[in-house]
Amino acid sequence: MSQDYNFISDWVKPQSKVLDLGCGDGSLLADLQRQRGILGYGLEIDPQSINQCISKGINVIEQDLNKGLTNFADDSFDTVVMTQALQAMRYPHLVLDEMLRIGQQCIITFPNFGYWRTRAYLNFRGRMPVTKQLAYQWYDTPNIHFFTYKDFESLCYERQIEVVHRECLAESFVDRKLKAIWPNLFTQTAVYHLSR
Repeated sequence: MSQDYNFISDWVKPQSKVLDLGCGDGSLLADLQRQRGILGYGLEIDPQSINQCISKGINVIEQDLNKGLTNFADDSFDTVVMTQALQAMRYPHLVLDEMLRIGQQCIITFPNFGYWRTRAYLNFRGRMPVTKQLAYQWYDTPNIHFFTYKDFESLCYERQIEVVHRECLAESFVDRKLKAIWPNLFTQTAVYHLSR
């Protein structure tokens, strides 16, 4: 289980109704069903990932998130989750609005493009970074919006979205110590728990 999954599990109420947008192979929903007893549904576009969800017993719907979530009524879910996918959405601000329309709260995780190693890679190599976290070349990356921890905080403020919890994740010992002082520089992955 990844580090961000631990926070997500802590923030999801037991026996609640959860929608996972871009649910991948369904691992998060499977963990939440096991640990928190949730009623979970996933939305996914990749046929192979959908098959993996089905094999795990996950309720999954094939849907392109860029086409909206109009098939869900207001407050249909207790929590709507999106891990590592907001940066791949055509209109992330509208997706965020929709998440908070259909869910009482939402949880978002994303790579912080302000992370110092990402900045250094671009600065010293003159090329877009390819790392463990950003594993694609510039020409085949699903990431179309490169934003930072600070950018996301500004978006939440502009849209009057309440930040209930935030966690800044980093792998190396030095980064973990320094992220408290300079979160935008030393955070690799940002995890947000939001509500209206």
